Amino acid sequence: MVGRGELTDAAWERIAPLLPGVDGRGRPWRDHRQVINGVLWRLRTGAPWRDLPERYGPWQTVYERFARWEADGTWARLLEEVQVRDDSVGVVEWTVSVDSTINRAHQHAAGARKKGRRRGTNWKIRNARRIVRRSAGPAAG
Repeated sequence: MVGRGELTDAAWERIAPLLPGVDGRGRPWRDHRQVINGVLWRLRTGAPWRDLPERYGPWQTVYERFARWEADGTWARLLEEVQVRDDSVGVVEWTVSVDSTINRAHQHAAGARKKGRRRGTNWKIRNARRIVRRSAGPAAG
């Protein structure tokens, strides 16, 4: 029985040949399907790794496999294979959605000070010249 959010038999058959074999230390790996289902559970729930249910095996094993496969590009290869294959048969629907609630302006776009002189910092000099001219003008005339 496949739980909610876990790999179906069809999905497993597609990705199983793309997964790496034993790590070279001679120890057999925990079942890849069990570990991937643990990773999917963690990504779906957003829970800490330590809260991973026991049915997926030790959380350390699931995390280490996730991190190792991220570092060696296994996850990227899986995603690319699935996208390319599904896109070639017209199964993938590419949709782009931009929502202004997730677009945030950088602090400099919000009027924060920029490096260098502030705009208008010489206003005292300009005003001082005007004052001097006004006061000198009538007295001279």
